[in-house]
Amino acid sequence: MDRFPLQQKMQTDLEIDLLLEAIYRLSGFDFRQYNRSSISRRINNRMRMDNIPTISHVLEKVIHENGFLEQLLNDFSINVTEMFRNPSFFNAFRQEAVPYLRDYPEIRIWHAGCATGEEVFSMAILLQEEGLMDKAVIYATDMNEQVLEKAKKGVFPINKMQAYTKNYMLAGGHHAFSEYYKTDYQYAYFHPSLLKNIIFAQHNLVTDQSFNEFHVVMCRNVLIYFSSELQNKVHYLFSESLSNNGFLCLGDKETIRFDDIIPKYKEIVGDEKIYQKIE
Repeated sequence: MDRFPLQQKMQTDLEIDLLLEAIYRLSGFDFRQYNRSSISRRINNRMRMDNIPTISHVLEKVIHENGFLEQLLNDFSINVTEMFRNPSFFNAFRQEAVPYLRDYPEIRIWHAGCATGEEVFSMAILLQEEGLMDKAVIYATDMNEQVLEKAKKGVFPINKMQAYTKNYMLAGGHHAFSEYYKTDYQYAYFHPSLLKNIIFAQHNLVTDQSFNEFHVVMCRNVLIYFSSELQNKVHYLFSESLSNNGFLCLGDKETIRFDDIIPKYKEIVGDEKIYQKIE
């Protein structure tokens, strides 16, 4: 009675293993250590939308059908974000991290997994209000080049501005949020001045290396999609990328609780997952 469901699970796991291996070999994007339940949901969603009967058929389309691999890579990309998401985090960053940053002659911030850029623009606004943007550079990276192209435009749906305005005020914003954008009937266009110190670039946390030394690394609500082994690997990447006394900022469901990582940091605001490197 119990053997059939177990065998079916083993077959499904094998199909997913083969699919992820094919994606890696064909594209260089490595999802083999992503959280398996998250990957399975994305595969099943694509199967429902395209009426694909089995994961093996997904594999066949990845190998033989032009454009399908790119479509699946977009499915796997994590693009859930909003401006000043978790406002209490931005408020805590403003209160606890900004005073340290004021003393630096220059500020380098890496926003890893920036998706369509809402939180990048949020940080740019915060730094501008604190008088730090002129000496700061924000490196905004994501594995998905399509969402990076969207992020570069600084254009967001107008129907989200009410919620974003509320987030901004809760995050300790100093002005009317509407001062930062112009609108038409459909979109909000954020001022180009916010873009002048932002560098958008493609970067894969799974396969790529550190590319600079940073005073702040922000990677919020990305690591939750990784296996614990992959999370540990990425934490090493972040630690290598941070300057002494630099800040690591994670999402509210993420942690640094790996035995060999904990000693490298002290907790600045535990509830908001803001840590400072002390090594």
